[in-house]
Amino acid sequence: MKNMNERTSEVINELTQFVNDRIEGYKTAAKETRDPAHKAYYNELVGQSQQFSNELNSTLSRVGGDMQHDTTIKGKLYRGWMDVKSGITGKDEKAIIDSNLYGEEWAQKAYNDALEHKAELPQEVVQMVEKQKQASLTTCEHLKQMKTKAD
Repeated sequence: MKNMNERTSEVINELTQFVNDRIEGYKTAAKETRDPAHKAYYNELVGQSQQFSNELNSTLSRVGGDMQHDTTIKGKLYRGWMDVKSGITGKDEKAIIDSNLYGEEWAQKAYNDALEHKAELPQEVVQMVEKQKQASLTTCEHLKQMKTKAD
């Protein structure tokens, strides 16, 4: 059986890759959108995601893990597909919002997966993951509102 630090490191390492995907996704959205309000919101989410990544990496360092700056393979493939799709269909606001919403729903799954190990994680880690999950959920709701307005 793995000790708490090994399990914590494993869970946070994986979650950090998803948060790094979130950073890259919102950087792309901010670059591609034509709507100044959307651009500001996406840039705000880049900053929030960088803060999340820093929190996760700080915790990784404390439990003896290596800092994680990489993204997931799935995230790289998805961003590549979105670049191709954007080149074909243009930089449609609704498509950008849909991509971001998909990414946030994916982040929710990553947070839920991390919380499945709640009993094996230190309480401060559980609280950090729950706080980040709630922020992601709030972002999901905001993106859904943006999508409704774009329809």
